[in-house]
Amino acid sequence: MTEAISSSHNEALKEVRKLAGKRWRDKLGSFVAEGEDLLEAADAAGWHPVARYVTSDSGLEGIPVLPHVMATVSQLGSSTRAIGVYPMRWSQPQGPLCVALWGVGDPGNVGTVIRSALAFGASSVALGPGSADPWSHKAVRASMGAIFSMPVAKVRSAAELPGRKIALAAREGAPLQRVDGDVTLVVGAEREGLSDEFIAGCDEVAHIPIAHADSLNAAMAATVSLYELTNRITRP
Repeated sequence: MTEAISSSHNEALKEVRKLAGKRWRDKLGSFVAEGEDLLEAADAAGWHPVARYVTSDSGLEGIPVLPHVMATVSQLGSSTRAIGVYPMRWSQPQGPLCVALWGVGDPGNVGTVIRSALAFGASSVALGPGSADPWSHKAVRASMGAIFSMPVAKVRSAAELPGRKIALAAREGAPLQRVDGDVTLVVGAEREGLSDEFIAGCDEVAHIPIAHADSLNAAMAATVSLYELTNRITRP
């Protein structure tokens, strides 16, 4: 039986803590997922962890860590019984339905969009300039494990996006329900939205008809749009 890690100064655990920072995630090419539900999602999607740590009293498979030591590593307020370290996997943006986020800096929104993209059958999520790191703890948690099943791409310009580019803008263009076909839906941040220059470079502009609010949260807007589009796109 493997002896449980009993010190928060353990070198392997120090590396796990470093992965809370984007600089170290980029340097090491790894990220952290916390919680049995996320690790189960990774297993189901065929992702193999670089390392898996579990509390010594959990009975779970992995490197045992004393519970009070695990609490010093966990980024969850209530701590966790299982932590997995995984290699990042960047994909290429792909259709027939891609959702692209431009300047969406809240990692919770990014993770929620990845979750919605998986739920409504999108092909990929592309992250443009100014968007939050999808491998951050908050984004991974918000994805509820969808990060392991949804292809995620990083792009620098709209030219890298597949299909017709549809810019989602408040009260501009046609109502979204009139849009169909193979597309990339581009969503900007709630307050700033997409720049006029960016919108001009897209093939179409569309909006979600809403009654009272000036705009929707980026994750909510993307989710509503994905629901609408996946109910109208005929897949081969």
